[in-house]
Amino acid sequence: MRGLAGKVAIVPGGCTKIGRAVVAAFVAAGAKVMVADIVPGNDLPEGVAFQTCDLRDDAQITALVAATKARFGRIDFLVNVACSYLDNGAASSRAEWLESFNVNVVGSVVLMQAALEELERNRGAIVNFGSISSRVAQTGRWLYPVSKAAILQLTRNQAMDLAPKGIRVNAVSPGWTWSNIMDQLTGGDRAKTDAVAAPFHLLGRVGDPEEVAAAVLFLCSDEAGFITGTDIRVDGGYTAMGPEQAEPAIPKLMA
Repeated sequence: MRGLAGKVAIVPGGCTKIGRAVVAAFVAAGAKVMVADIVPGNDLPEGVAFQTCDLRDDAQITALVAATKARFGRIDFLVNVACSYLDNGAASSRAEWLESFNVNVVGSVVLMQAALEELERNRGAIVNFGSISSRVAQTGRWLYPVSKAAILQLTRNQAMDLAPKGIRVNAVSPGWTWSNIMDQLTGGDRAKTDAVAAPFHLLGRVGDPEEVAAAVLFLCSDEAGFITGTDIRVDGGYTAMGPEQAEPAIPKLMA
């Protein structure tokens, strides 16, 4: 994709499975990457630096931007992979609601503010991470879906107000993806994950992190130069399916 070589991306959450795929895709395209995470970054490829950063801490976000400029001399892209899965549904406390929004929404906004001068100078791009969870009700889940829905609205607002500065803002909304949380829930069983996901996705499986990363890179590239304020659903047909799933319902009435 055009327009990525020599550019610099900050990827909060870059040590997750999806984050690592995004980082690898940028590196393969000739870009430099600053990975930001609360856990140490190990086995990072050439052209990738690491900075510990808790998105709940403004001082750490400021330090992240400064470290990126010092290391690479510029900032072109923000890719907000990091998120909190904290969610106790209807029983979630005020503190848990604030924690979820602090990580999933507010942290990315503060990062944008800290990097805004660089993004404007370089006519950069921001990619936020929504989710299929932002569009449907899910039993026992309130914090994660609501915060992800807020991210999609944030994306539209950012796109409108940052367009005069030459900054594009878009989102990707993954379906079930072979991610850290899926790995943890199944004890590393990808086949089981695919089997459980199959009825909810037209393509009959979960997505690969690399498939999500490809959408991110497209949105940062020159090929997406006239795209802003939108959301790409990398969801294997999840949101297209609807409640009837991929099987005929009428025959069941006649059985």
